[in-house]
Amino acid sequence: MHFDLVDLRLLVNIADFNSLTRTADATHMSLSAVSTRVKKLEDSIGIQLIYRTGQGVALTPTGLTFAMHARLVLRQIQHLRGDLQEYAKGVKGHLRVFANTTALVEFLPPILQAYLASHPDVNIDLHEKPSRDIVRAVADGQTDIGIVAGNVSTRDLEVIPYRSDRLVLVTPPGHALAQAGAVDFADTLEYDHVSLHEASALHTFLHEASDALHRSLQIRIQVGNFEAACRMIAADIGVGILPESAARRYAQNTDIAIVPLNDKWAVRAMKICVRNLEELPAFAKALIVLLAADAEKAGAEDGSTGAN
Repeated sequence: MHFDLVDLRLLVNIADFNSLTRTADATHMSLSAVSTRVKKLEDSIGIQLIYRTGQGVALTPTGLTFAMHARLVLRQIQHLRGDLQEYAKGVKGHLRVFANTTALVEFLPPILQAYLASHPDVNIDLHEKPSRDIVRAVADGQTDIGIVAGNVSTRDLEVIPYRSDRLVLVTPPGHALAQAGAVDFADTLEYDHVSLHEASALHTFLHEASDALHRSLQIRIQVGNFEAACRMIAADIGVGILPESAARRYAQNTDIAIVPLNDKWAVRAMKICVRNLEELPAFAKALIVLLAADAEKAGAEDGSTGAN
């Protein structure tokens, strides 16, 4: 069995275009050359990869599997080229980190500032993702370090405890729920919500929580960050579910009320996930050491103030 990168690109293009002619144009090859190459590939593998019809071509189930793996290989080659270019510029390490909304916005900025100051030869590729997607990305090798929250299954990954993430209801001061000692998330679904943008992990999480209740989240407006959400809530546009740390910070200068949620998922344990800690490069382990120290410091402060 023999194939090369040209074969991988051919199958991916055929999957995208369902046309040998368009594949030939995209790969700057003649139609006959593409057809011959595909036939030789099929002969080498011993299995048919494409169906030829009057309307064009389509991949067989084997061809679809081949194209799926081809995409993964080509994507990794792109990452390799990018990393090598960084090394050529003097950068010695490239670290990929996926995190949920609260970790990325509330906890990571000062940690990453300290890390990058002490590691000038390392670049970080940081992305916000829902926890389930983060676990999958770590397991598949798409990212080096993941930070997740809640009861999401971490599969066979190595897990290091991190911080605690408490979600609260934020309302205008005169809102009907503002004086409640605590509320159920279901009660908030009677009102319009101020939400983060659709790409945010918190947006996805809250939609999943409302779906579990067979209810819908009535989004009045979407904003890009916690500060904008608090300002919109203060303007009586709606209520919102936000991390308590962010809500209390902006409550110092914004007229909002903070109400605890009764739901068990409102308090979420956050975890650092890696495939294999020992296999990580030293510069990646150094970031995990900083994250662990941050968690220890936060735990000590919570203990001294009596916080849960």
